[in-house]
Amino acid sequence: MNEKIKILMIDDHPMIIEGYQNTLLFTKKDTQELEIDIANNCDEALVYMNKSIQIARPYDVLFVDISLPPSTDGLMSSGEDLAEYARKNLPGAKIIILTMFNESFRIHNIIKTINPEGFLIKSDLTSSELASAFQKVLNSPPFYSGTVNNHIRKAITSDIVIDDKNRKILHLLSQGVKTKNLASHLDISLSAIEKRKKQLREIFEVDDGQDETLLNKARKEGFV
Repeated sequence: MNEKIKILMIDDHPMIIEGYQNTLLFTKKDTQELEIDIANNCDEALVYMNKSIQIARPYDVLFVDISLPPSTDGLMSSGEDLAEYARKNLPGAKIIILTMFNESFRIHNIIKTINPEGFLIKSDLTSSELASAFQKVLNSPPFYSGTVNNHIRKAITSDIVIDDKNRKILHLLSQGVKTKNLASHLDISLSAIEKRKKQLREIFEVDDGQDETLLNKARKEGFV
């Protein structure tokens, strides 16, 4: 009995998608029949998703790249938004996230907001890992690549507890955002940010007031 698997691959690099597609077709089981659609941006992905819902043939698996150009209406700014949309509107679909990002904050955030069945860092990716991830996600998810597991392990073994706002402060500082500009990114006042930074310095036992020292400590503990 053949198993039909409907797949949507979303990535803005045609060569990369071609590689994913060939790998899956080459390594699939004999009993598996793959029907693969390809979207190169948020708009195309939304059209495919909505159509699959309309015709009552929803996707079984979505491969979603995080770095995508925003949708023309501005409502979707990345693959992260698309994956969240899929979670709500295609509840039966398994989501495999593929990304170049390997910062703790992004990984933590994606797991928290999307909780994907598969999570692969592109720099870790080989064709055999992609093939294993696909079969594992179909049969007994989740499948996380090495880098993702290392970040999760670091975060669990560290006895430091940091909430989302503080993680975001660390992430933005590591991106070079100045303290005075953090407020606009976080919807909290500058004094609240200063208070949180003081708290972070205490948590990481940083004596000087330098952001770089704080970031180095946070990196060591796997928070940046």
